Amino acid sequence: MALVRGLLGAKKILSLSVMATTPKGFLVVYVGEDQVQKKRYVVPVSFLNQPSFQALLSKSEEEFGFDHPMGGLTIPCPEDTFINVTSGLKGR
Repeated sequence: MALVRGLLGAKKILSLSVMATTPKGFLVVYVGEDQVQKKRYVVPVSFLNQPSFQALLSKSEEEFGFDHPMGGLTIPCPEDTFINVTSGLKGR
């Protein structure tokens, strides 16, 4: 149930984060532990179906809920962790 709620919240954020610079089929996520400066990534929407990416979203929900002040999803993890998780998802 929390996953469904999380995905619905993510969909709402997606509608807010889609800009001319975000290609169709992708979403913007902001990654980093620093509250002031986070790095922006554009990732495929298909990542939302992957358990490892869903785990990152769950952590995000615990820390931020789905009120993301930066306009995209905010994932509060070290950048290298995000890169390790997403690099394993490429090509899926």
